Amino acid sequence: MSDTGRTTDGQHRETDERQHTTGAPARRSQAWFGASGRGGMVYRSWMRNQGFGPGVFDGRPVIGIATSASELAPCNAHLTRVAEAVKRGVWQAGGFPLEFPTMATGETLMRPTAMLFRNLMAMEVEELIRANPLDGVVLLSGCDKTTPAMLMGAASVDLPALMVTGGPMLNGKYEGRDVGSGTAVWQFEEDLKTGRMTQEECFFAEGCMARSNGHCMTMGTASTMACVAEALGMQLPGSATWPAVDARRFETAQNAGNRIVEMVHEELRPSRILTRAAFENAIRVNAAIGGSTNAIIHLTALAGRTGVELAPEDFDALARDVPTLVNLMPSGSFLMEDFCYAGGLPAVLDELERGGLLHGGQLTVTGASIAENVAGATRTGTEVITGLDAPFQPAGSGTAVLRGNLCPDGAVIKQSAASPHLLTHRGPARVFDSPEAYHAVCDDPELDVDENTVLVIRNAGPKGYPGMPEVSNVPLPTKLLKAGVTDMVRVCDGRMSGTGYGTVVLHVSPEAATGGPLALVRDGDTVVLDVPRRMLRLEVTDEELERRRAAWRAPEPRHTSGYAWLYTQHVEGADRGADFGFLRGCRGHEVPRDSH
Repeated sequence: MSDTGRTTDGQHRETDERQHTTGAPARRSQAWFGASGRGGMVYRSWMRNQGFGPGVFDGRPVIGIATSASELAPCNAHLTRVAEAVKRGVWQAGGFPLEFPTMATGETLMRPTAMLFRNLMAMEVEELIRANPLDGVVLLSGCDKTTPAMLMGAASVDLPALMVTGGPMLNGKYEGRDVGSGTAVWQFEEDLKTGRMTQEECFFAEGCMARSNGHCMTMGTASTMACVAEALGMQLPGSATWPAVDARRFETAQNAGNRIVEMVHEELRPSRILTRAAFENAIRVNAAIGGSTNAIIHLTALAGRTGVELAPEDFDALARDVPTLVNLMPSGSFLMEDFCYAGGLPAVLDELERGGLLHGGQLTVTGASIAENVAGATRTGTEVITGLDAPFQPAGSGTAVLRGNLCPDGAVIKQSAASPHLLTHRGPARVFDSPEAYHAVCDDPELDVDENTVLVIRNAGPKGYPGMPEVSNVPLPTKLLKAGVTDMVRVCDGRMSGTGYGTVVLHVSPEAATGGPLALVRDGDTVVLDVPRRMLRLEVTDEELERRRAAWRAPEPRHTSGYAWLYTQHVEGADRGADFGFLRGCRGHEVPRDSH
């Protein structure tokens, strides 16, 4: 540095040469900030208009902080403050933090569904990381699609990456009891339909469910994916469950800023962490926490970015011997704040590892194994987090994968959220060609259904809707609710919110819009569900199905241009994670051409 504080191109070349002669690696970011001539001047001078001094261009790790903060995604709205904590940690560790925005895919507001935009967000994250002078990245997510989208994008670039999820809301409180976001919505809707709750009471109750920053505090998809990210080894131990407004959420974020700088020095990349063993750990953890069925879609898509092959049966086979250990809504009684204070995910991981149900040697972002991370984890009581010796629900009660002539490529059902008496069921189909078609008549007192009817909702898959919305757990017909019916079998090619519950068969593949068997079901056909035998079938002869298939015509495309058209052209089936085929695999982090 000269006496005037200026850094010359020659001195940048000397810095670069010193890195090579001393054996220290030249940072990827030095292709920008260490460049000679006009190019380097452009990169450095425009960064300096933000007040950064010349010392930040000395070859230290440049850390991107990818934040999905947005007031249009309430679960992520507080991430700007989380980013400030990450920055403190990066500076403290000798790095240079640079925050940048990504889109936010919040299920709470986006139409037709946030899932339509998960792949777009993943593509944006990937390209932003690759296109910019970054040596590592911290991923700040909140709502359920932002977490897998960021992991997918980062995996396809394969620069050192660490995730910090935004944390759950505080427990909801209504009339002296805990209420869970999402889960209580379905309950309040039923109460409203049956007259047990007035509209005014419902309006008041909705403010009691969401009383702080953060994502759903039930074991919905957001909480599930936060835990899954930790189980994969991509998030610091214990960080999945701290409430969004707890000071320790920001302490965790600062620690993440520290750690990502070290990861750059160690060249610890996602490809070393996201192995087959890591995915098997995540699948077993999802079973142990009573996690969302949506984890199957997201893990399958993420695996596709890493070259790990996951089949639908993997989720069933790996979860069969794992009991549900966590007593959280919608399958249980408690909420994420309780889970956190009872020991959080480390207590679950430790229990699974000691029971031989975890690949304990799997590497994580800490640089240590997952077993080393959770050794000595404490569990407070046994109400919220149970032990393997007396689990909340027995082994085999997690998500089941079904096969049969109605779902040749598979379907799933969350057993822990279903009614036991309906897990084996035979009944007549009542078919609706869209969720909207059902909602238009579900309040009709003359609707031709009873408690044995199987509600079939189709054209809600990745291509059909498009985007595979969380609509499969349609409310029961009002006339049956008033008669005291609490559950029915529902079959759909769409998804269900992780906060939802009921005997709902999801992700039926191939979907109806592509001519899957679900498109061929007619009113009155007998549908047989046999979860113990992992079977879903239609009691219609193969010959009759072939006749119907010959007469079937694909629906007219809803979109002929724009992103929705691109999506429907390239999205793969639910059994493949509903990713774009052209995004599968890792494209690396090679520095793009310099245009200067």
